[in-house]
Amino acid sequence: MAPYHIHKYQESDHKTVLALFSEGMAEHVPTTFRHALKLPRTLVLLLGGPLALFLVSGSWFLALIASLTLLAALWFLAKYPWYQLVHMSLQTGLSDITKSYFSERGSCFWVVEAKGQVVGMVGALCIKEPTLGKGQLELLHLSVALEHRGQGIVKALVRTVLQFARDQGYSEVVLSTSILQPSVLTLYQSMGFQKTHQYFFMSFRLMAVPFIRFIYQVPSAQVSQEPGQGGGL
Repeated sequence: MAPYHIHKYQESDHKTVLALFSEGMAEHVPTTFRHALKLPRTLVLLLGGPLALFLVSGSWFLALIASLTLLAALWFLAKYPWYQLVHMSLQTGLSDITKSYFSERGSCFWVVEAKGQVVGMVGALCIKEPTLGKGQLELLHLSVALEHRGQGIVKALVRTVLQFARDQGYSEVVLSTSILQPSVLTLYQSMGFQKTHQYFFMSFRLMAVPFIRFIYQVPSAQVSQEPGQGGGL
């Protein structure tokens, strides 16, 4: 038996879910900072700026202060888009999860409990105006506490959403994630998600952090939409 169980969100979970989401987003800040450090324009600024200041002033101290100031500014720029995303989410879908995910049929929100504590979550939201008239379900806010990763919880949550999509008659499940999570990207692809395109979300363009859009074709929906095509095979 798994050391955790998944159930639908309840109002008593709200405070823990918000904390879990905020902590998960904060984890991306150091990764974004390291990513930004490797950008050519960042290296030119970090090396060229202090060096130019030293050549003008002749002071290594001023050059050191300039380097530290630039690093502090870079850390802020790495942190800002994630905190902006948290703020936006807490003001919209996560502000009232019951209203956002349970007021209409076709959406849902689940949490994972282990030893009486909420350690993971995921949402599935119906897209109001799906492209090309197809029914689409969007996977959102997938997060698992750091100390509970490696137990198969992420995959179990994704499977929960995919099963919900089949039960509700959706044809597609879509999601977006940043390129800074290679293990998550690999997981999605191993479960049948296909990349569609890359795009920049909010302030992430400044840090050169694109997001990848994935799509999953729900098997049962595919079969129902293509009647008779198997007869000639």
